[in-house]
Amino acid sequence: MPLTGIEIFKLLPKTNCGQCGVPTCLAFAMSLAAGKAELSKCPSVSAEAKEKLSAASAPPIIPVTIGAGGRTVKVGGETVMFRHEKRFDNPPGIAMLISDTTPDAEIDSKLAKFGQLTYERVGLKLRPELVAVRNDSGDAAKFAAAAGRVKEKSDAAIILMSSNPDAIAAALKVCADRKPLLYAATEENADKMAELAKQSGCPLVAKADGVEKLVQLTTKLTAAGVKQLVLDSGARTTRQAFEDQIIIRSAPLTKQVRALGFPTIVFPCEMTKDPMKEAMLASMFVAKYAGIIVLSDLEGHSLFPLLVERMNIFTDPQRPLATTEGIYEIGTPNESSPVLVTSNFALTYFLVAGYIESSKVSSYLLVKDTEGLSVMTAWAAGKFVADAIAPFIKKSGIADKVKHHKLIIPGYAAAESGGLEEELPGWEIVVGPREGAHIPGYLKTTWSS
Repeated sequence: MPLTGIEIFKLLPKTNCGQCGVPTCLAFAMSLAAGKAELSKCPSVSAEAKEKLSAASAPPIIPVTIGAGGRTVKVGGETVMFRHEKRFDNPPGIAMLISDTTPDAEIDSKLAKFGQLTYERVGLKLRPELVAVRNDSGDAAKFAAAAGRVKEKSDAAIILMSSNPDAIAAALKVCADRKPLLYAATEENADKMAELAKQSGCPLVAKADGVEKLVQLTTKLTAAGVKQLVLDSGARTTRQAFEDQIIIRSAPLTKQVRALGFPTIVFPCEMTKDPMKEAMLASMFVAKYAGIIVLSDLEGHSLFPLLVERMNIFTDPQRPLATTEGIYEIGTPNESSPVLVTSNFALTYFLVAGYIESSKVSSYLLVKDTEGLSVMTAWAAGKFVADAIAPFIKKSGIADKVKHHKLIIPGYAAAESGGLEEELPGWEIVVGPREGAHIPGYLKTTWSS
């Protein structure tokens, strides 16, 4: 059973040093008990206390890392049921399924497509992370060959899927260094799969027929020394899978059921043969509460909405989504191209950038850090005013890119034009449209590059 806040407090140094980011040791103990702080934040805790507190300080849902090097995937680590309570920490990994019966040329084609499905949004790179290799042939050598091909042709994290421990062992010989996720330990093969997981240091999926049997299986596996687990309740219907996700998420958070305190894996690819319905089911599991989502194939038209949904859900609800400050080139601007400035609220950036692009007038768009506030809000808060904009313009380097030194500011910030002319000698401040939708017409009619 996890320790209470008072029990944790008794084991802390009681110095109230504040180095953990919390004013008192008692407050820190309460945060630890709630799973909202990490024991490593305390610089003075003793080794003996660390050992006793390890269970209490661990997140209710244990974080699991799949893969090695730069393409690791971390899932789990969550401490709340609902996003408004605290941000969700680790977004679900999205996996593409490959059968070991698939011809090599087709595997290569799927992996090439997998590598190309990358999108940039708000300064973030959105892409799928995992490739699941399934042992449909029943042949250990063929399974190992397919796993080796995925390792050779892709930098993705790997899931090895077979109920045969011998097949898993064969595949591990060619890709153990990539720390794949082993799927799956069942009631029948639990001992052998647990041994493989411990020997290789790889995370392991526990699969059972229902949540109650899953509790029994995870209890057995953790007693055997396997700590990095991912859960599969075995549900392959929409309703049952949805219910199981909620039960598995809530049990460790609200009832301290440690046996279910692990991330989950779901298979929309086994719930329907309709690719669009599969994507719809995946979107449900992004929100409720999958750790890994396995799809039969990946297509840009259905993958991109899933990636954007995932990005939006796994951002901090208490902080606006913001774009990185800097110079953004829209089209192919040159020294005669217009220069516009806006705030770094993500929606503002995308709208303004889109309107500039639709004008067909290549431009430089300067994005000023306003802590994610829109132009109007940032101006009212004193974050998009002359005293703040001018230093940004000077240090941005835009003066070296253009020869005209004309700066177009949003119409909503027109009051700052005079102050900017004083702060930026040699620059001409031009007041642009108040509404972004008017930018294309404005650039076409007032600017010649």
